Amino acid sequence: MSRNALPPARAVHTLSLTVLTCSSSVSFRKRSAEQRQGGNAPLGLYRRLSRSEGMAELASLVQRLEVAVGRLEAVSGTGGADGSAAGTGAVSAYVEAFDALISGSVAEYITLSQKIGGDVQKHADMMKQAFSCQRQLLVTASCSQKPSDAVVTSLLAPVSKVIQQVQSFREQNRSSPLFNHLSAVSESVPGLGWVAMSPKPGPYVKEMQDAAMFYTNRVLKDYKEKDKTHVDWVKAYLSIWTDLQAYIKQHHTTGLVWSKSGPVASASGAPSAPRGGPAPPPPPGPPPPPMDLNQSAGGDSSATSRSALFASLNKGADITKGLKHVSDAQKTHKNPALRSPAGPVHTGPRPFSAPRPTASAAPALTLPPVLELDGKKWKVENQQGAQGLVISDTELKQVVYAFKCNNSTLQIKGKINSITVDNCKKMGLVFDDVVGIVEVINCKDVKVQVLGKVPTISINKTDGCHVYLSQHSLSCEIVSAKSSEMNVLVPGKDGEYTEIPVPEQFKTVWDGKKLVTTATEIAG
Repeated sequence: MSRNALPPARAVHTLSLTVLTCSSSVSFRKRSAEQRQGGNAPLGLYRRLSRSEGMAELASLVQRLEVAVGRLEAVSGTGGADGSAAGTGAVSAYVEAFDALISGSVAEYITLSQKIGGDVQKHADMMKQAFSCQRQLLVTASCSQKPSDAVVTSLLAPVSKVIQQVQSFREQNRSSPLFNHLSAVSESVPGLGWVAMSPKPGPYVKEMQDAAMFYTNRVLKDYKEKDKTHVDWVKAYLSIWTDLQAYIKQHHTTGLVWSKSGPVASASGAPSAPRGGPAPPPPPGPPPPPMDLNQSAGGDSSATSRSALFASLNKGADITKGLKHVSDAQKTHKNPALRSPAGPVHTGPRPFSAPRPTASAAPALTLPPVLELDGKKWKVENQQGAQGLVISDTELKQVVYAFKCNNSTLQIKGKINSITVDNCKKMGLVFDDVVGIVEVINCKDVKVQVLGKVPTISINKTDGCHVYLSQHSLSCEIVSAKSSEMNVLVPGKDGEYTEIPVPEQFKTVWDGKKLVTTATEIAG
């Protein structure tokens, strides 16, 4: 509010006096005109007609006055700084619609999550906080004008922080029996970032909902015949994103709608001060005067020193007469006894060396071991010293992925599609039949044994790999790249294995038409 503006109460009083004055003036002019034109009409009739018309007009003006007073009270409810919605406690239409979404599908999702309990309930509490933060953002946008991009980013920070907490909770509980529930929420919670999407926030939310359905389908598959609560949980959770898409389509079709009449929002989430607020701080004072290089703290001593310096330089060859003669007895290169460490040792500056860390390095994070079937994929992860891991219940469409397993042995029974061994050390793999490919990537000192058939074995970026073939897999193709110390062991008729190294050094020549590459003889 500017300094020249009247307070709301005085403004209302002035407005009412103006209205009454105008009303009396209009009625008086109307009665005078009618008396001049009427001539022979009775004076009482004129008085009754003018009185009724004046009352009707006065009632209409009073009604308009009440509307204006209500608007002024709404603006001045909190001193005029928080806008109409904050001053009267009312919220805009799209905030009310968002409240209906929270009290509807979101509340149902939270209730069912509490019935399931455990990690699902903890996740639901985080989601409740996320929707609460987003509602606060919508309230700010409904009564404030859009600020700069930097301020918008700070206003989105609370929602972003909760989204990160939801996703981190899933990663910290990968071994949870309700992991599919956590994954469904974690994959779709970025949909709350629609407030930063323009011009199509609705399709973005649809993409996040589709990402959640990959895991909700697993929940339906696991609990469809066991527990109806989980089925209802899936329906309630998906309905949140369906209702949110409808809400965005109705109220924020091309992006978050900001107020056009309120003050500009500030980084703290509250509207900034209006333009008529306090004046900015005064500008800083003038800089200090430049230092006079011809003067020094010592007064005239600098001039005296310069005069003495030039006088010494003008001596020419006589300048060395003041030096002290050093005899041979005082020279260190002729008297080794003078080099003893008893005397002071003057050395030049040492070269720069990076400081060594005093504290020991933080221990590596140890993840829990995993041996589970995730859809059609067998996961074997973080196994340490596990001798005797067995996967027996296999199908032709399944694959096996072994990751970060050290000093362990894995046996796979039956016929499967493919096997991948990634980033493992001193790993032993034994399998029956593979219809696709066996890949060994980023490993050290691994051993692979085929009991049945396998068409292809790929070895990439591996140091130390022994492949034991069977009689039925002698036609197997072995493809290697960026690997060393590879050996293939072929069985003989007597059952003994013959070890044959895989070439690591090659020779390439140009034969006039193309490059020809062959393994060198010294390759083993």
